Amino acid sequence: MKTEFLPLAPAMHRQLVSIEQRAHSHPWSESLLAKLDGKFACNVGIFVDGKLTGYFYAQCVSGEATLLNIVVDPNFQGQGLGKQLLSHFIHQMTAMKAEEAWLEVRESNTAAIALYESSGFNEIDRRVGYYPKDKGKEDALVMCYWFG
Repeated sequence: MKTEFLPLAPAMHRQLVSIEQRAHSHPWSESLLAKLDGKFACNVGIFVDGKLTGYFYAQCVSGEATLLNIVVDPNFQGQGLGKQLLSHFIHQMTAMKAEEAWLEVRESNTAAIALYESSGFNEIDRRVGYYPKDKGKEDALVMCYWFG
């Protein structure tokens, strides 16, 4: 199994939309993904044997990194690709001289929370009613990673 990280490109848009819609209960819209094509220097896909299997969108401004979205195709989950993507994000932000990295995660997403914690992120705060659910809303945990 050959794994590589490559910048996302507009030509991958249909694949991104497909993964996003299958992986999230409330996915980013196709129009939002289209608007983000090429907007951030930190849009990275993980490819397994040439196939796009996951990605992240991130930004780094004045030493503060934000992980906007990270996702692995449901057909490839459970194989450590999320950990590889997150490690790549941390490595890329280190190279960009980030001092801290921030993210929000659904409080119900225990697998992601465990991944973030095992990678050095710490829960800092909670955003009450941040994420929509099928019925109502759920809180987001705000997590931070400090470089150095």
